[in-house]
Amino acid sequence: MNLMQLLGVKSKQTLGGRYQLIQPLGQGGFGHTFLATDLHLPDHPTCVIKQLKPLQIARRLFDTEATVLSLLCEHDQIPRLLAHFEDGQEFYLAQELIEGEALSTLIQRGIPWSEARVRQLLSEILTPLAVV
Repeated sequence: MNLMQLLGVKSKQTLGGRYQLIQPLGQGGFGHTFLATDLHLPDHPTCVIKQLKPLQIARRLFDTEATVLSLLCEHDQIPRLLAHFEDGQEFYLAQELIEGEALSTLIQRGIPWSEARVRQLLSEILTPLAVV
């Protein structure tokens, strides 16, 4: 049984009448993330859907995250908030997918980086963090 089945989410399920789930991406303390397709936009772009756990505090966290994301979406390394919605008493955020490599694939144990590469990485991380 895969993660989507464990969560009661059907493969190719449409959420909010708009987002077709493709596959799970991961899970964290507040919920799960999925790769999805936005069926309402031209070219059906790929995006990320976050499913928040059904807790009373989840609605407040959900609204806060949606508000903050909408304010932060002006930076090219911060995912733009496409929509936030509720479907079947679950809370979801649709965010722009930013292509790139995971930090865990860039950093390999025992392989040192040059100073220039470390500076570049820090700049890429700290610039959007300064915006936040």
